[in-house]
Amino acid sequence: MAAFDSAGIDCRFVGGAVRDSLLGRAVSDVDVATPALPEAVLAALDAARIKSVPTGLSHGTVTAIVDGRPFEITTLRRDVETDGRHATVTFSTDWREDAARRDFTMNALYADRNGEVMDFFGGVADARAGHVRFIGDPATRITEDALRILRFFRFHAHYGHGEPGAEGTAACARLAAMIDRLSGERVRDELLKLLGALDPVPAWRAMEQAGVAAHVLPNADPGGLARMVAIERALGLEPDALRRLAALGGTEALKRRLKLSNRDARRLAAMHAPGPRTTLIVREAFGRALYAGDPGDVRDAALLAHVRASSPDVPVLRRFLEFLATWREPKFPLTGADLQRLGMPEGAELGRLLAEIELWWITSDFAPDSAACLAELERALKARRPPGAGT
Repeated sequence: MAAFDSAGIDCRFVGGAVRDSLLGRAVSDVDVATPALPEAVLAALDAARIKSVPTGLSHGTVTAIVDGRPFEITTLRRDVETDGRHATVTFSTDWREDAARRDFTMNALYADRNGEVMDFFGGVADARAGHVRFIGDPATRITEDALRILRFFRFHAHYGHGEPGAEGTAACARLAAMIDRLSGERVRDELLKLLGALDPVPAWRAMEQAGVAAHVLPNADPGGLARMVAIERALGLEPDALRRLAALGGTEALKRRLKLSNRDARRLAAMHAPGPRTTLIVREAFGRALYAGDPGDVRDAALLAHVRASSPDVPVLRRFLEFLATWREPKFPLTGADLQRLGMPEGAELGRLLAEIELWWITSDFAPDSAACLAELERALKARRPPGAGT
């Protein structure tokens, strides 16, 4: 801000940073708006020796890097043309005109470096009341960009109180089919952000009632989502959007439609394929359940399995998480070289025998040391020799 003051440029913080500051919430991304053109912004940053990146000059956006932290600085704009997905914009010097193109009143807030807030549409009052309200006619704003349907419910999940606004909900319901025109990436991002709210269940149920959810995740299970949220809360776990997506009915099959990353698709697959590990957790054989597995995957599969159960055993899950917090995977004390020293040649049989001893060690809760494992190995070798074969 000092750099822009020196250059005589009017700049203000805008959007989420202002909204969250007013609500006493943590601020992550900090965006700045200015009537100055991108070239003037770049020149001011250069004069102040602040690193800049021309991230979106055609849309008026420059990113400044200060102490390793990015700040997006965007020239005021007005929409010239929209098609439901993209907008053609032109630069403006009118703060109200820039505010009018934003989606919700609580996002159209500007503040100068002294904290003086510029609010054209009652966004401060709406933010404090938990009222997510479109700027202008909701149907018109949705027609400009169909993603605003999902954003309406996502912002309600994070900031709303009570039921979402009737006028906005009605417009979303009427235009819900427009969601089908959106890219998988845009739908995915909004869905995961919604599911990351402290309690996304009321917003999801409102989406279902409005006929919106069916265009996002058909045949979803809101009861599963509610149980996952309840279990996370009971266990003191941070909200996990992907784990909640699995509870809602999301599977690896969503990878193509929502353009999930390979990592997220793998996580979903692991959650839906718990196998015997979950059974071992129910029996409180926690070490055996975790051995040679990814601890996070095992945890999430166990949570999902309990969500699907008629009566989730939260105390067992709590003991499992306590065990997991101090879990250090033990190392099997034998190797193939140990078997070869006892006369076993390399090959498939050696691998099978080693696996047999490892399984015995696991089912003994990893207690046998090297000597005990070797003794069990010798016993197994003798059992394999035909009668009269000698020692």
